[in-house]
Amino acid sequence: MSELVTGEAVALELRPAKLPSRALAVLIDLIVAVLVYVAVVLGLVAATSSLDDAAQAALSVAVFLLVLVGGPIAVETLSHGRSLGKLAFGLRVVRDDGGPVRFRHALVRGGVGMVEILMTFGVVACIASLVSARGRRLGDVFAGTLVVRERIPVGRAGVAPPVPPELAGRFGELDLSAVPDGLWLAVRQYLSRMHQLQPQISWSMASRLAADVAARTGAVVPPDLQARPDAFLAAVVHERQARQTQRPQYGAAGAGADSVTVTPTPAPAVEQAPGRVEGGSGSRPTGFAPPA
Repeated sequence: MSELVTGEAVALELRPAKLPSRALAVLIDLIVAVLVYVAVVLGLVAATSSLDDAAQAALSVAVFLLVLVGGPIAVETLSHGRSLGKLAFGLRVVRDDGGPVRFRHALVRGGVGMVEILMTFGVVACIASLVSARGRRLGDVFAGTLVVRERIPVGRAGVAPPVPPELAGRFGELDLSAVPDGLWLAVRQYLSRMHQLQPQISWSMASRLAADVAARTGAVVPPDLQARPDAFLAAVVHERQARQTQRPQYGAAGAGADSVTVTPTPAPAVEQAPGRVEGGSGSRPTGFAPPA
């Protein structure tokens, strides 16, 4: 899949999270982190009561950094941007290009978040989110990340255009097994949002997607559809959905065909047996041996 198609398709799907949902998600994460921190501190106080004050203070600082700073970084890295609070509100941290975050992104977000969230009680983060066009705080700006919504209401999503009647079933012989799922996702996202784009950009993206699909299938875009690549994509997606719907029926038919294929055929000795009864349940011909 071409880089332009991938970038545009991902950008169309990204919906930046609003400040209220992000604030509530951070609040849930802080409550969980504080509870864990208090439990760990109480356990350390009971276990290190024999130590002096300096050692206890050093342990307290270490636990603070480990739980309230290292904990969110580890959770965000292992969950690929979905902490407990973000999971509750359907949010996720992704890179600017839509890819999953890694340790360095979580480390930068956590380090800056300690200043703009913990030390300033979230005032700096709120101001930065209100000023940013995509609601990013300083940690997102420095890390190159963005908090997006994963759960989008169905009613607000775009509707794919209908398949022209003359194209229904036209690509029944096309081999779609080599087309990856990522390319299908990009095609569906484009079809559902093609009317939101400028005509020139929409045609360019459709042409690139159609070329990618044709290259994966080993075919070419028909000449009469080269000026309408969106119609070609809609017809191919419709064909794929039709095959997925009919797959159980094909499986049942395949099972029947297998049963017919493995039915034992009479051996050459059957032709010499005089007393054979066709299609009945009577006596079997002489020399008949059941197959292994």
